[in-house]
Amino acid sequence: MTHPKEEKSGKNMSTTIHICNENEASPNKEKQNKPFALFNVWYLISKHHEQDAKRVIHSIKVGTALVLVSLLYLLDPLFEQVGENAMWAIMTVVVVYDFYAGATLSKGLLRGIGTILGGGLGCFTAILADKFGKTGNTIVVGNSVFIFGAVATYYRMIPSIKKRYDYGVMIFILTFNLVAVSGLRADKILELARERLTNIGMGFSVCIITSLLIFPMWASDELHHSTSSKFTKLACCIEECMEAYFNVSEKEGRKSINTSSCKAVLHSKSSDESLANFSRWEPWHGNFGFCYPWEKYLQIGEKLRELASIILSLQACIESPLQPSRTLQEPIKETCKNVGLSLGVTLRELGESIMKMRRGNEKVLVLPELQSTKLELTILSSSELQAFETVEALAVANFMFLLMEIVDKVKVLAKEVEELGEVADFQYK
Repeated sequence: MTHPKEEKSGKNMSTTIHICNENEASPNKEKQNKPFALFNVWYLISKHHEQDAKRVIHSIKVGTALVLVSLLYLLDPLFEQVGENAMWAIMTVVVVYDFYAGATLSKGLLRGIGTILGGGLGCFTAILADKFGKTGNTIVVGNSVFIFGAVATYYRMIPSIKKRYDYGVMIFILTFNLVAVSGLRADKILELARERLTNIGMGFSVCIITSLLIFPMWASDELHHSTSSKFTKLACCIEECMEAYFNVSEKEGRKSINTSSCKAVLHSKSSDESLANFSRWEPWHGNFGFCYPWEKYLQIGEKLRELASIILSLQACIESPLQPSRTLQEPIKETCKNVGLSLGVTLRELGESIMKMRRGNEKVLVLPELQSTKLELTILSSSELQAFETVEALAVANFMFLLMEIVDKVKVLAKEVEELGEVADFQYK
């Protein structure tokens, strides 16, 4: 959150952005800043409690599912029907149940498909091997285990398959080997496969009922909210960089820049890919239907990580031991602060557009404004710095270059958000 404050210098007026976690505050602003500080503290506490509440709910759901499948053992009428194979239902709940509904659904379906395919091929291999006698049986089973195991493992290492179907391929390899080398007769193998598949289906049904019907945790909601919140995080980081670069106290020196949120965005790739994968398996709920363009979220996340890396480079430039004098900073101070303010507002608007699923006027308003901002920085860097030929001028030029790179990257993000609105059919504001 930012608080605008006007500073008068002669006849000129400039706008500076004060970050919410700053230590300095004018006496007449302290009382106004307290409500905002309390709001931020309350927001962090509520966010922490929300995550804890979700973990508690998930734990209760898992416990409930385990109790339900354990009834197959505990109740004699049910145990007489399923027998010792009830253990497969319990194993299915333990292995398949995940925090997100999409993850549970994908694991359950992949486990079922892998079990059916592996069991079917295993039965076929065992029946075929029986016709070749004792020695031929060993040769056929051994060759089959080698061929299917090697081929399945090879396909398991393909990135596109490993990302989405790795669990199903693993279950296929496990089931095929257990059935093919069991040494049982064909009729017993078919009976065993039927019983185990039935119990796996019971465990999966319990998982789906408790996961989708009792306070479901949607991976799609998490990906949607995390993507939109990244825009605000990066906007705060840019504003902090502008504040630290131009507002240097003679007593305290340059303010430190908190880049933890920026680094969190930079390291969010694996989490985004997992959430997008789980989201594809989830049923229609809320505003997210089938064939929703989750790939666009991954593309926007990639652009956000590129922007985060540039912001970290800007932070390293600002905290470098070699810093320009006030004489060099003064000509670019007002323009760069306005650019930082414009970038922060633009990023927040883009994040809000995704969060509320409403299309703005990025092509009409945002892109021309960013283009004029880039042109203004280019003219400023060429006119103000060409008179200086010192190492300090090189530091200022580096700062200006990184700021122009940020403007270019925000332009790309604005286009990506516009395309997402078109593909996902966002409503106009």
